[in-house]
Amino acid sequence: MKELKKEPVNEYKVLVIDGVEYQTLLTKKYVVRKPYARRDFGQILAFIPGTVTAVYVKEGEMVKHGQDLVELEAMKMLNQLKAPFDAKVMKVNAVAGERVVKNYILVELKALNEVV
Repeated sequence: MKELKKEPVNEYKVLVIDGVEYQTLLTKKYVVRKPYARRDFGQILAFIPGTVTAVYVKEGEMVKHGQDLVELEAMKMLNQLKAPFDAKVMKVNAVAGERVVKNYILVELKALNEVV
């Protein structure tokens, strides 16, 4: 005779919304999800896989808002990645001719008002 496996007892979570109490079960997908992490705008990322064709900055250099940092070739198009604000270049990971994956950190910046 086969033994029946006991299902784990689901614990209800209590949520209070606008003063009303609700009991609910959380899905496994929700429980193991990656927590939200605020984006660091000082990290210039490869938004698509491609090849770095040019690097226009060096570590320690000061850059202005809109200045070209890196040129990335992806899907037969050249994409100019620009500085999102006035900053100091802290680190350059990009090398001309190098193939990069999506979300690879090409350049790290520190806003001028944060530079010590």
